[in-house]
Amino acid sequence: MNKWRKTTIGQLVVDNVIEAPMDGNHGEIHPKGSDFVESGIPFIMASDIENSVIDLKGCKFITKCQADNLRKGFSVEGDVLLTHKATMGRTAIVPKLDTDYVMLTPQTTYYRVKNKKVLNNKFLKYFFDCKPFQETLKLWAGAGSTRAYLGITGQLNLAIRLPGIGVQEKIGAVLAALDAKIDLNNRINVELEAMAKTLYDYWFVQFDFPDEIGKPYKSSGGKMVYNDILKREIPEGWGDKQLCQIANITMGQSPAGSSFNELGEGMIFFQGSTDFGWQFPSIRQYTTEPARMAKRGDVLLSVRAPVGDMNITHVDCCIGRGLAALNSKDGFDGFLFYVLKYFKQIFARRNSEGTTFGSITKDDLYSLIVAYPTVGLLKEYDKIVSRYNDMVFKRSMENLYLTRLRDWLLPMLMNGQVSVA
Repeated sequence: MNKWRKTTIGQLVVDNVIEAPMDGNHGEIHPKGSDFVESGIPFIMASDIENSVIDLKGCKFITKCQADNLRKGFSVEGDVLLTHKATMGRTAIVPKLDTDYVMLTPQTTYYRVKNKKVLNNKFLKYFFDCKPFQETLKLWAGAGSTRAYLGITGQLNLAIRLPGIGVQEKIGAVLAALDAKIDLNNRINVELEAMAKTLYDYWFVQFDFPDEIGKPYKSSGGKMVYNDILKREIPEGWGDKQLCQIANITMGQSPAGSSFNELGEGMIFFQGSTDFGWQFPSIRQYTTEPARMAKRGDVLLSVRAPVGDMNITHVDCCIGRGLAALNSKDGFDGFLFYVLKYFKQIFARRNSEGTTFGSITKDDLYSLIVAYPTVGLLKEYDKIVSRYNDMVFKRSMENLYLTRLRDWLLPMLMNGQVSVA
């Protein structure tokens, strides 16, 4: 039987593991907004680490010169990252890089394995993901406060229980394979959604849908007419409609707080965008007194800050007042989804101009105006986009299953209840 031994994390990682860039006076350095550049050395913040993945494309960048002036915070391929301040407990492994290193925000610690014959970095990452470690991390840090924090000394003193390196490698490989498949599905879904959105913009925003001979309508001289309601030109034969004319809209209403539970009693309940995941909301609460309902496949739209965030519900559910549920009256759900995506861009633009949308009322939502195309064009768009949406939905459902499998296996593998053959 494989023996497990107990030690501390500090015994297993290199001595110069540090938690943040610091200046010579031991004060934290965080680049200012004006310091960031379009490309260079990735500067990883806690928000760039999500679902065990580092967003190296969407993160901010600093110049190599600026990075060289920071004494600490250099992290390289294979390091295990852990967020330990405010947003606590997110983990990832630094992937293969185009640069020699990445820089870290003060909210993040890197762990570099001292001896790969003793500790496997994937095993360490999944040890960090385990519920007992996450609870210990928050307990030590005094979580519950927005200033929750666990310094490097406390982190290195945390206990860890280790099997032999061969067992560690097998455990790490199994869990990493599940995460890799989840990440691959997410990346494919991002591409599919981008394709559908690009087509929507091309056809319904730029009005370059295929004309009768397959040429882009507006660019090829298609007739445009001025619409008094929209206050702009739209293709001849198009009209304008309010959102409530093309969509069934259900505004959420929160049940009594006393009806909430996490035991699975009653109906699944989603309160607002805090329940949102990448594609589907996360099931956290139930209510025994459901009020407003949404059906499987409905678009869930956040109507309170932030206005415009979206998910698809994969289950029948009850929705709270932070959400609205929408589905197409005419069966063109693909078109409706990207109409709402388009409206989100408008909300975001107005937010950037200083007009903050703390919420959107029922009347405001119902009265949003959209340029409405011909039925033939809608059918053609839906024929294309429904294939994309089906693929996204299937991969998202697969990810739900893979995530449940990973989360079920994780504690049993990490405490030796089950082994990898």
